[in-house]
Amino acid sequence: QVQLVESGGGLVQAGGSLRLSCAASGRTFSSYAMGWFRQAPGKEREFVAAITESGGSTYYADTVKGRFTISRDNAKNTVYLQMNSLKPEDTAVYYCAAGPSGSYHFTASYDYWGQGTQVTVSS
Repeated sequence: QVQLVESGGGLVQAGGSLRLSCAASGRTFSSYAMGWFRQAPGKEREFVAAITESGGSTYYADTVKGRFTISRDNAKNTVYLQMNSLKPEDTAVYYCAAGPSGSYHFTASYDYWGQGTQVTVSS
């Protein structure tokens, strides 16, 4: 069992930056791939970024590539999402998720989810 708690969301102006954190409980954090997803009002939850168990490989949605960076610290049981050059269309609730490797873009690939943190980007 893994419990995930996101933090770091808030209100920011367009062009600004935020750093999201996701703290995981349990001793098996390093055995899970981690992903970030987001969901805007009236839209489906969509893939943002993922990172493999060791952190050796990362994956990004085209909409955030070059602006967002996912990283993890297995000693701290934490995964991060650094978000730069934020745009109003990045406004959403951001969720972190944990699961086995593979098919990183799909919500069904993840076994555990956090409760989400709101990110609002004003124009």
